[in-house]
Amino acid sequence: MTSAVVLDGPGAFRLAPHTPRPPGHGEALVRVHAAGVCGSDREVYEGNRAPGYVRYPLTPGHEWSGTVEAVGEGVPGALVGRGTVGEGFRNCQVCARCHAGDTTLCTAGYDETGFTAPGAMAPTLTLPARLLHVLPDGVDLTAAALLEPAACVAAAVLKAEPRPGDRAAVVGAGTLAMLALRLLSAASPAELLSVGPHSELADRAHKFGATHYRTESETQGGTDSAGGAGGMGGEGTPGSGARVPYGDFDLVIEAGGSATAARTSASLLRRGGRLVLTGLPAPGAHGLDPATLVMRQTEVRTVFGAAPAAWAHAVRAFSAGLLDPLPLVTHELRLSEFPRAMELVGAPGVGKVLLRP
Repeated sequence: MTSAVVLDGPGAFRLAPHTPRPPGHGEALVRVHAAGVCGSDREVYEGNRAPGYVRYPLTPGHEWSGTVEAVGEGVPGALVGRGTVGEGFRNCQVCARCHAGDTTLCTAGYDETGFTAPGAMAPTLTLPARLLHVLPDGVDLTAAALLEPAACVAAAVLKAEPRPGDRAAVVGAGTLAMLALRLLSAASPAELLSVGPHSELADRAHKFGATHYRTESETQGGTDSAGGAGGMGGEGTPGSGARVPYGDFDLVIEAGGSATAARTSASLLRRGGRLVLTGLPAPGAHGLDPATLVMRQTEVRTVFGAAPAAWAHAVRAFSAGLLDPLPLVTHELRLSEFPRAMELVGAPGVGKVLLRP
């Protein structure tokens, strides 16, 4: 008998018998190949996810790849047998935000695979077929299991609007940061800096496209010389004459998940530079100084999840061979080893952890 991971509540893990749910109208049944594990899964396991963003009992798993096994009425039969990945947000497709393509901002309320709806840490997953992104024949489905974080990174890259010849930087050392380096490198930057906590991570950053690497302690921008002392062009409070070292990068993607990473990212930017935040620091963390953002005319954008355009961007890059996330995978475990996977996430030397049915 096949089994699925079920969390009855924080820390309450069990394996439960799994019976595939036949697809209804507009749905597809996917045979799961692999499910990725990320920090948000550990939040669900430990009970740290904000109320309203999780619904127990729950089968987690929002990062996954698989093969379409059956489709319901109204879905093209040609999808059966195709490798696929799928969006997590169960958006309504009716509200103004959905019509604008901003499906992660759906006003019908939050609903996401693996958090409020059954996820992919099971042998099969049934979901709306409109959420699927079909893959070319013969692709590596193990690598494809990382396309959900890649789509989130693609959302950040699209918001950063990289242009050939830009000076770009990525702050962070995890999966999202490495995927951001790879996707930004495809935009032909003049320089692509990676900022991480340890010098030992430099080799991996270079393999994912970085032209330079600095540790966080080494990261200091050049001094901004615009404006006179005591004027609005200075780097401190208007009239103070204070100056803070800043860099000259055109765009920075923050993927470190802390207020410190956000501040480091902002310090790398030139005046008028573009900053995209992807991390979720602890609530109430001391972050960016609004006065500095205004005086430097910093463009700040944020990402939570991935809309269809970002998914399409990531899948195109993967299908074209421009994005290979497989080197980030360090552990592949069985579903029964879910508690072990929770221990591994975020541990030193651990990259991406996958669970296999």
